[in-house]
Amino acid sequence: MDDGAGHIPAQDPRSQVGKFAPPRERFDVVVIGAGPAGLAAALEAARAGLSVKLVDENPVAPGLVGLDVPLLYGGRADASIGAPQRMLEQMLATNPDLAEAFELGVDVALRTAAWSVFVEGDALHALPGPVVGLADETAAWLCGFDQLIVASGARDLVYSFDGADQPGVVGAVALTALIERYEAFDGRSLVVLGSDDLALTAAECALARGLAVAALVEVAPAPLGDPFRIAELSERGVRMIAGSVVRSAVRGAFGVAGAVVAAVEGDRPDETIACDTICLAVGRVPVVDLLDAAGVRVVLDGARGGFVPDSLDRVSTSLPSIFVAGDCAGVGRRLATLEEAAAHGRRAAAAVLAARGLTLPDGDAASTVPPPRPDGHDQLPHRRRWMEALLSTGGTDVLVCPCEEVTRAELVAVQPPRYLGAAIPENRCRTLSAMAGEGTPSHDQMKRLTRVTMGPCQGRRCREQVAMVMAIGAGVPVSGIPLAGYRAPVRPLPLAVLATLPETAASEEQWDVWFGIPTQWVPYDAIGTPREQELIEFTMHM
Repeated sequence: MDDGAGHIPAQDPRSQVGKFAPPRERFDVVVIGAGPAGLAAALEAARAGLSVKLVDENPVAPGLVGLDVPLLYGGRADASIGAPQRMLEQMLATNPDLAEAFELGVDVALRTAAWSVFVEGDALHALPGPVVGLADETAAWLCGFDQLIVASGARDLVYSFDGADQPGVVGAVALTALIERYEAFDGRSLVVLGSDDLALTAAECALARGLAVAALVEVAPAPLGDPFRIAELSERGVRMIAGSVVRSAVRGAFGVAGAVVAAVEGDRPDETIACDTICLAVGRVPVVDLLDAAGVRVVLDGARGGFVPDSLDRVSTSLPSIFVAGDCAGVGRRLATLEEAAAHGRRAAAAVLAARGLTLPDGDAASTVPPPRPDGHDQLPHRRRWMEALLSTGGTDVLVCPCEEVTRAELVAVQPPRYLGAAIPENRCRTLSAMAGEGTPSHDQMKRLTRVTMGPCQGRRCREQVAMVMAIGAGVPVSGIPLAGYRAPVRPLPLAVLATLPETAASEEQWDVWFGIPTQWVPYDAIGTPREQELIEFTMHM
């Protein structure tokens, strides 16, 4: 860049600009997610003559299933998930349109995770154009693109209660995936939390596979879902217990052995219902981790299920090269049909073609079908009602973040991690309510102060309930709690996999002095002591 006097300063030799290896592959369009929306988008783009790569992390590896990534599998996947070929065959059998993608020349990459996206921003001063980071179980690489369609779907909204940290507490999205996609569900009897479309669908799915559904438990005074479907479930022996929550899960030798149901109001005694699985079907959360990490502007919209990309047409985003399709653009209380999801994917492809100055094939009216709109119900108050009921019946000693073992009480008290022990000053304690007097606390603050949501599941088990507990503890609306930012990698990746990213000889030079800061290796307690200079001199020669 010219400094204004006609001089172009020399590039800092430590800069990474121009030193990155080119991406391993490049496509006109990359689609993340091979569900009905993503697959429809990929097919539409391929029919228009574009080079397309379709990426889906499913079928996920057993290790990720154990970490409840990307869904809350809750230890209820059977041993068949350890057979990669069988899992792949199951996915292909339940998604026959993938065959058409292969025939159209789409580069289909299953069991491949997208761990970050780098586009129009400061990072591109160093990176070789817009890229998405991809990884399988053995290697990581960068894939270049002109346009990206994110169809990452939605995940389970998770609540904790006493005993929820044992096998047998699953999400409704994970339950249907284990039953219908993988045929790998390892359970026999269920209690389902919730009573709207998601809960009814989960119960119907379980019954269709010969499983027992003992009850639907709903915090509201009356069921929320279709009365006709609820009546049908009742005829099949499924009880409807309204005005109630699960206080705790009975601990058994192999995980959940029952659900202790408590009334939200009144003096009705607790009831223990025998089951081996408690299914959380209160809501779904749009998966926006890739979008947020890429710099897409997201907003909180209760009618669309939480934080969603800021988009008027529900396909474009604040970044011109990134588009969205399917549930990641927003979810309502009603589940979208397969036809609606596919139509949304075709709309996203149409927007990509328009951005490239192309038109749709003649007569393709399906691409002009408006995307399904949310049903208008703000889902946040009902979700908070569940959280408040769980707090009132279960107390504050329940884990809100199982990975880091942070309880609700420790979060409200802003208690530092337990491993600090005696190193915690006695006068350091500041509660959420006290902090709220100086401004609304942020989720990212709590991550640093308490390590909440910092575990290997990357907050998928606790992110939303942490925000709700923070809102309750600080006395503010849930909408006042900012989104906890996502950073790459947005999927748990072994260092050995990330280490396979190629490096040029130029990028390896001077690696020991990032940005020319020789003090970066100096321990905090050595700063300002004679030891500091010794460390600087030593590390400069590493």
